[in-house]
Amino acid sequence: MSEVVLGSTGIRVNKNGFGALPVQRVTKEEAVFLLRKAYEGGIRFFDTARAYSDSEEKLGAAFEGIREKVFISTKTAAKTAKEFWEDLETSLRLLRTDYIDIYQFHNPSFCPHPGDGTGLYEAMVEAKAQGKIRHIGITNHRLNVAEEIIGSGLYETLQFPFCYLATPAEISLVEKCKEKNMGFIAMKALSGGLITNSAAAYAFEDQYENVLPIWGVQRERELDEFLGYIQCPPAMDETIEEIIRRDKEQLSGNFCRGCGYCMPCPAGIEINTCARMSLLLRRSPSANWLTPKAQEMMKKIEGCLHCGACRKKCPYGLNTPKLLEENYKDYQEVLAGKPM
Repeated sequence: MSEVVLGSTGIRVNKNGFGALPVQRVTKEEAVFLLRKAYEGGIRFFDTARAYSDSEEKLGAAFEGIREKVFISTKTAAKTAKEFWEDLETSLRLLRTDYIDIYQFHNPSFCPHPGDGTGLYEAMVEAKAQGKIRHIGITNHRLNVAEEIIGSGLYETLQFPFCYLATPAEISLVEKCKEKNMGFIAMKALSGGLITNSAAAYAFEDQYENVLPIWGVQRERELDEFLGYIQCPPAMDETIEEIIRRDKEQLSGNFCRGCGYCMPCPAGIEINTCARMSLLLRRSPSANWLTPKAQEMMKKIEGCLHCGACRKKCPYGLNTPKLLEENYKDYQEVLAGKPM
């Protein structure tokens, strides 16, 4: 079994965190079943957010009665201290708990710090003093903000996208967190569904002793794969190295990670799916991508206003309108029966 200690928090768990964003897409009964099975199979770290619709409520139902046996992290996208306290109290109520193990600022465009005028960090410190949270964390998608976060010394954990498509700059973040004894929680370890070999994804993450990957789980068969890795963790070998090499050739560069921070689109385009449709068709082929509903979703690209709002908000600096245009062209060719 591979374990990780999240820096100065002292939280020790196996290398399988449960990312609970996808459970908002299933019924409460299905979600509770998955969450309890994850716990019974050995997973102990569960990550959610106030922004994930009813995800917190489902975790609360699943872990009532065994709360002290799991670690829960959740997030607030509050912009003011007032909103912070409202979010925190709502999360505590829905999670059916009186404390949160790691409370995180949810992808702010800056590094909250004492005296910045927002009162956010001061609220975090007060919540910790009151015992309502145990550790202060933060998530981000921007390299420059992540660098500032690590350098500030104010946070016990950083949650950031990290997978085997990582750039040297992203790998450097992991190394800097280790130097600072700061926990690193890896989101998007499957790159939003574009990485389809979970064993290769796990083996990559397992190379970094200070990294805890959280896997977005929606189906029982997905959960079963990761539960299997607790007792038999995949090791980096020549076969996995070759899988990673081929995927890097195909995926590295300007591709949409599906984070959704470009949303909402004023033209109603589902950018975080449409801008990577070509890759989804190649790597995760499904008839669902070609249904009338999916075609209607893609057709909305024709109504792009070219306002540039999505491009300005993209944490990866992508030319999103161009990506949408290219993906729509590929999609139409697939509908016409042309090979990709």
